[in-house]
Amino acid sequence: MTDLQHRLSHHFRVGSGEGFQLNQIDPGSTDHARVSDKQAAQVALADGVERMAALQDKLYAQDRWALLLVFQAMDAAGKDGTIKHVMSGVNPQGCQVSSFKAPSAIDLDHDYLWRANQCLPERGRIGIFNRSYYEETLVVRVHPELLARQTIPDQLVDHNIWQHRFRDIRHYEDYLGRNGVVVRKFFLHVSKQEQKRRFLERLDNPEKNWKFSAADIRERAHWDAYMEAYEQMIRHTATDAAPWYVVPADHKWFTRLVVADAVIDTLESLNLAYPTVGDAARRELAEAHRQLLEE
Repeated sequence: MTDLQHRLSHHFRVGSGEGFQLNQIDPGSTDHARVSDKQAAQVALADGVERMAALQDKLYAQDRWALLLVFQAMDAAGKDGTIKHVMSGVNPQGCQVSSFKAPSAIDLDHDYLWRANQCLPERGRIGIFNRSYYEETLVVRVHPELLARQTIPDQLVDHNIWQHRFRDIRHYEDYLGRNGVVVRKFFLHVSKQEQKRRFLERLDNPEKNWKFSAADIRERAHWDAYMEAYEQMIRHTATDAAPWYVVPADHKWFTRLVVADAVIDTLESLNLAYPTVGDAARRELAEAHRQLLEE
């Protein structure tokens, strides 16, 4: 992005989960931003969005790589807003967003990666998962009764199931990478205090009432269990090829800068370029040009 936040995202990148602790990242941090206020952040983000759009155009034209962006967070952490603002300049034709709610009866009759696999981005496109297969190591872990509904054979559900799922996911993401699907994962790390403030704002503002659900309060009661589940998830699934970015989310402007920088950094690493035109094709273009001029 701009020089103001060059490689800002590297400060929050977790390429190896060994020894990772969630308390290493302050949800309220704005360190390394190098901007003094929201207005400067908006200018920097606009510059980043413009750069991202140019890179995405090359990604689409080259039609070799695909980019999968995975977003996980507690309620009110700002996933929707981050996706909206960071991806605002991307051509919709080259981007697809998939939101993963509670699994359907059809989903539950398949393995837990099945429905995600149906939504993977095509080559040349950016795919966005708003929540993802990682819910199977988060909400299902916090609420074991959900695991019982998956009708997995009893002998396969034991105390090792979470380690097995972490291993499955690492192998799955490794497989995607070997097939040209680059995976980048974002945990928007909001504090419990900021979540409370945002919940109250949704309740106090009639125009935001629709954003609130009673289920949000029920899940908030399990905050500590979720934090432990997120820490374990990152610790066991962060790899150099498919890293996690643990992004401070108490300040939305900062969250968006970090995410945008990570996406740009990833796209730039792919050495994207427009396809070259061979000699035969150039002769065809020249002939087409001649015919048009003679009409």
